[in-house]
Amino acid sequence: MYVVITLLTATLVGLAAVANLARHSYGRAQAERQGVPVSWQVPLGFVLGAGAVGLLVGLAVPVLGTVSAACLVAYFTVAFIPEVRARPLRMGPWAVYFVLSVASLVTSLIAR
Repeated sequence: MYVVITLLTATLVGLAAVANLARHSYGRAQAERQGVPVSWQVPLGFVLGAGAVGLLVGLAVPVLGTVSAACLVAYFTVAFIPEVRARPLRMGPWAVYFVLSVASLVTSLIAR
């Protein structure tokens, strides 16, 4: 279960990272909707990419996977603030990433 959740989380977070790094229009639209500066798109893409890579490396080096999962939980917890401020409130995409990050953290702790 740990491997499946980790791979799913790393894949989705990695895709979000690529979209941000490529400055995809969806990411730009989300940033504008939430009141986040569009100039943050690339740096946030690097953070997401680091989290995805950390989850994958964590399959071989467990402590890195746990730390990466914890950092992703923190990232999406902070990302909740602009999501709540945005109108209309659409928590679907945020909730998927947050729940998967929490699941990755919990299963990595259980797997140890």
